[in-house]
Amino acid sequence: MPRAALAVEVWLVLALSLGASAVYAILSLVQSLTSAQALRKQAAVLNGAVTPGRPYLDLAYQLVNIADTLVPVALVAYLLYRSGESMHTIGADLRRPRRDALRGLVLAAVVGGAGLGLYLLAYSLGIDLKVVPTTLPPTWYRLPVLVLDAAQNGILEEVIVAGYLLHRLSQLGWSDNKALATSAVIRGSYHLYQGFGGFVGNLVMGLIFGRLYQRWGRAAPLVLAHTLMDAVAFVGYVTLKSRLHFIP
Repeated sequence: MPRAALAVEVWLVLALSLGASAVYAILSLVQSLTSAQALRKQAAVLNGAVTPGRPYLDLAYQLVNIADTLVPVALVAYLLYRSGESMHTIGADLRRPRRDALRGLVLAAVVGGAGLGLYLLAYSLGIDLKVVPTTLPPTWYRLPVLVLDAAQNGILEEVIVAGYLLHRLSQLGWSDNKALATSAVIRGSYHLYQGFGGFVGNLVMGLIFGRLYQRWGRAAPLVLAHTLMDAVAFVGYVTLKSRLHFIP
């Protein structure tokens, strides 16, 4: 494909997905900073009920939102196919299950633990909002929806800002370091609604995940690691919040 067409493609994919999320996150941070309350006294809810008191309608909303959020991933798959490639090109497939699973598990354990510590530090310093993983009521579908939402986050973010973006920027002639920095800044930016700690933590995560993608050429272990980290955070919050008093 012509270089100009690739550049336009990248801009459109970002504008329809995580690039737009970054703009909204910046506006959300501005709103929080200009509020009368300190950041640590405000809350950022990650998974909230849409229609409280109407569980089946709320479940429908949750499932439709998850499916809608994954449409940009389907678009990326189509765009890769159109350019004579596939999801295998960026390693977003199941062709190496054992190696990808091992890498994903190790990465989730290391990065997930460090991420929790950084969040607690940022919150104690007053530069982060209180992150509430969910306010879904204790219905039968709460845990399945939280796991599906974790998978949605892992697929969307790692396929687009790790696999697709780094692959396309390489095709556009960007150096590995420049592409890595751009990907990491975008990742950090769409987490700014959580505060400055959320930005820094995800920026560092983006640098680690992006470099590993550049070395491995596979997004699958990153998807698994991200999904596991979010699933543990969401489900752990629901099941252990009352016992872990050090968590805000």
